[in-house]
Amino acid sequence: MFSSASTMTDGDYDYLIKLLALGDSGVGKTTFLYRYTDNKFNPKFITTVGIDFREKRVVYTTNSPNGTTGKTFKVHLQLWDTAGQERFRSLTTAFFRDAMGFLLMFDLTSQQSFLNVRNWMSQLQANAYCENPDIVLVGNKADLNDQREVQEKQAKELADKYGIPYFETSAATGAEVDKAVVTLLDLVMKRMEQCVDKPAAEHDTDGSSKLDAAAGNQKKCAC
Repeated sequence: MFSSASTMTDGDYDYLIKLLALGDSGVGKTTFLYRYTDNKFNPKFITTVGIDFREKRVVYTTNSPNGTTGKTFKVHLQLWDTAGQERFRSLTTAFFRDAMGFLLMFDLTSQQSFLNVRNWMSQLQANAYCENPDIVLVGNKADLNDQREVQEKQAKELADKYGIPYFETSAATGAEVDKAVVTLLDLVMKRMEQCVDKPAAEHDTDGSSKLDAAAGNQKKCAC
């Protein structure tokens, strides 16, 4: 089943989905998320202190197995941006359990950031909602090909080992950024479809989504 996402502007939504970007400091998490939400690139490096987040509204459409268009949901995405430095680790890992999907990011021009992916994966398995959460591996800075230290084959082999999708992205050019996020959203929504009896979220009187039950069921799913 393939899904697509497109921008919407109306104020209500069916689901609030929290995604979290993690990885070493300097791999480009902040610029990646800014490119996704605003389609802009800020080349000035600003270290994230603790935790920050960006938001985007999308329309998510499922396709049924026979190829016809399925259900459409209005999704409010919260994209959490975590600090990569060790001194913030206890703060950032506290957010792991609330996230429904993870963008695990490394820098294609830094072999060390790639080697540290295993450490981040261990952190996820210990602190996320289950031992096998929805993750997309992202090799960022694909535009800096002359500075590349991590080969695509290396990264794909690691992603295959963990059984997760892999994308090479560029926050500078926007290449594959949307595709990486939509792929993660697709994984999260499929998990929720399997875990929640009623896919469409019920709404409170103020129009906000009642996702607590859905998230609770999601965390109880077989991982």
